[in-house]
Amino acid sequence: MSRPRIVIVGAGFAGYRTARTLSRLTRHQADITLLNPTDYFLYLPLLPQVAAGILEPRRVSVSLSGTLPHVRLVLGEADGIDLDGRTVHYTGPEGEEGTLAYDRLVLAAGSVNKLLPIPGVAEHAHGFRGLPEALYLRDHVTRQVELAAAADDRAECAARCTFVVVGAGYTGTEVAAHGAMYTDAQVRRHPMRTGMRPRWMLLDVAPRVMPEMDERLSRTAERVLRQRGVDVRMGTSVKEATHDGVVLTDGSTVDTRTLVWCVGVRPDPLVESLGLPMERGRLLVDPHLQVPGRPELFACGDVAAVPDLNQPGQYTPMTAQHAWRHGKVCAHNVVASLGRGHRRAYRHRDMGFVVDLGGAKAAANPLGLPMSGPAAGAATRGYHLAAMPGNRVRVAADWLLDAVLPRQAVQLGLVRSWSVPLESSSPEVARVPGRPEQSGKDAGTAGTAGKHADGDEGKKQPGGEPAKGQPGGEPGRNQPGGEPGKNQPGGEPAKNQPGCEPAKNQPGCEPAKNHPGGEPAKNHPGGEPAERGPDASAGSRSHGERAKRSQSGSPRASGKPRRAVEAAGPRSARGGSGKPGKSSRASGTGSAGKRPTAPSGPSRSAGQPADPGPEPPAHQPPPGPDIAPGPVRRTDGRAVEGDS
Repeated sequence: MSRPRIVIVGAGFAGYRTARTLSRLTRHQADITLLNPTDYFLYLPLLPQVAAGILEPRRVSVSLSGTLPHVRLVLGEADGIDLDGRTVHYTGPEGEEGTLAYDRLVLAAGSVNKLLPIPGVAEHAHGFRGLPEALYLRDHVTRQVELAAAADDRAECAARCTFVVVGAGYTGTEVAAHGAMYTDAQVRRHPMRTGMRPRWMLLDVAPRVMPEMDERLSRTAERVLRQRGVDVRMGTSVKEATHDGVVLTDGSTVDTRTLVWCVGVRPDPLVESLGLPMERGRLLVDPHLQVPGRPELFACGDVAAVPDLNQPGQYTPMTAQHAWRHGKVCAHNVVASLGRGHRRAYRHRDMGFVVDLGGAKAAANPLGLPMSGPAAGAATRGYHLAAMPGNRVRVAADWLLDAVLPRQAVQLGLVRSWSVPLESSSPEVARVPGRPEQSGKDAGTAGTAGKHADGDEGKKQPGGEPAKGQPGGEPGRNQPGGEPGKNQPGGEPAKNQPGCEPAKNQPGCEPAKNHPGGEPAKNHPGGEPAERGPDASAGSRSHGERAKRSQSGSPRASGKPRRAVEAAGPRSARGGSGKPGKSSRASGTGSAGKRPTAPSGPSRSAGQPADPGPEPPAHQPPPGPDIAPGPVRRTDGRAVEGDS
């Protein structure tokens, strides 16, 4: 008899605990596969300390293969589940596709950033759900303080050293508390010329800080924040976000270059494609974490609406404590469904909460006992050390070093603003050039991201905002949503076509920009760099502006993503062998077509063109019906001005 196949989707608190418990209970009598975009389990409660420079990123990242030796790890993101065929379709980190067959499936995909329909937020704000976002925030805050310290203009200095955090929940409160300490330490060593100090603002529409927790914890946290100079504004939120600041709901305007979005989370949209009963975006399960009518399907963590047996009619909240306990109960019930042991109903006991406010300050109520000050700080850090599944010694060592040594306030520049868009449904993976885009996963989010103003990040510069055809940038002229190209239908005719003014390299006109006596071309020495040349930031197109182009140059509408060009120059055709990116989750099938082959030949920015040859005929015939519309090519091999 073959061994049962158990597939776990997601390695958050619920998925990791399920895999670890299953590995112990099955005793190598089952094939356990863990599908996750990264090879580590992220301990989210300590992420604000990574952004504040207290902990290094690897301290809060627990290796999956190192701590789950009897579990097979598959890197990828699930984008389709066939419940009848019992298969999970996924896309790997390099665009490769695969399918996992299962006898038991555990959905523990977790949660993603929650967006609100506020103008400009998706373009100018950044979330705080993964390591890339924490690393970006640390670099960004460090850079803004350094630029403000060197600025002579008081208005610019004030805007750069103003940091706005939206959402006064668990995460937002800790980000503001740690951030204020981090920037104050920088200014003490390097005072600003204008004599100003960093300013942190914490906004929320709720009546108090951390409204979901005990009122005594809220008062303690707010008192510590105000002592550190944080401007706490309850009953106030962002009405509009712009390039230079934010407009608040009370009508005031705040000039800032930093907007941190910690409003909340929503369940991963993967479960929406299953067509099963839902409760506010969460998959309905019974007290045994099993989906009714699907004995082979289990769900736990933030994607599962688990009935709260202690409070009938309600569901357990989306917290790390519940997700961790869900995983243990889910593992026991999966094993029981295979004929070993007995099922367990999920019933919890509130153990209290801890909030680390930086330094020796914290707010905690372990076992219902309210605490504050150094005692709460010791209890908070002791709880985190006990709860972490690994790296305890390294975390304790970093805490000790931070207590006796100054922090290293340097920007590494590893993560840029367009790599961590707020609308991404995969905050644990930064967008990089050449990585396949996710077409359907981000559906339902407002706008596109990547236009956050860092002050020193110019458009179309390395590490700055993407070029106009890249994610987060303005649409290209020959892309959907942009101005039509000059040689496309509906656009201005090319300059060497009938009915328009003659091209600039024809007799009677000013010389072409790449000829003697003319202005140098933008992609040649001495001219400005081409907007999509090697110096422009590369990346795959955003999901709302994605389009493929055939070899003839005509746009072809398609929802399938394509790898971005990483460098200009001659490149051979792929021959259709490349893997496509992820298909829409809403379809539930995960099927995707092949990417079209890339046209071969030198690019315009490859180098100086050869000496001009004979001039083309004066009257060039229009293309026939067998010729696809596209840029007109000269017979001497040179592209005329206006070609795309």
